[in-house]
Amino acid sequence: MLTCETREAALTRLGRALADPTRCRILITLLDGPGYPAQLAEKLGLSRSNVSNHLSCLRGCGLVVAAYQGRQVRYELADPHLKRAISELVDVVLAVEPGPDCADE
Repeated sequence: MLTCETREAALTRLGRALADPTRCRILITLLDGPGYPAQLAEKLGLSRSNVSNHLSCLRGCGLVVAAYQGRQVRYELADPHLKRAISELVDVVLAVEPGPDCADE
């Protein structure tokens, strides 16, 4: 049974993951399918070390999982529901006009 505390903890983990623009970019890239750190780094124009650190955080938040393939590690979203949830969240945010507190100055 989900308690308020469990839901709060889950939303806190998601919020922590989404609070960083680089982690958001990684998650959005993984919406298209699994990726490898070097591949993600090249695609996003980041260092491999930076991407690996963010992937570690996303793993800690429970949003991505790692599958070891020999010496390489493939990352993907932890659950198919997450892909739908992130896509829906983006759609909702884009459908709502930001208020004055959200506008970039």
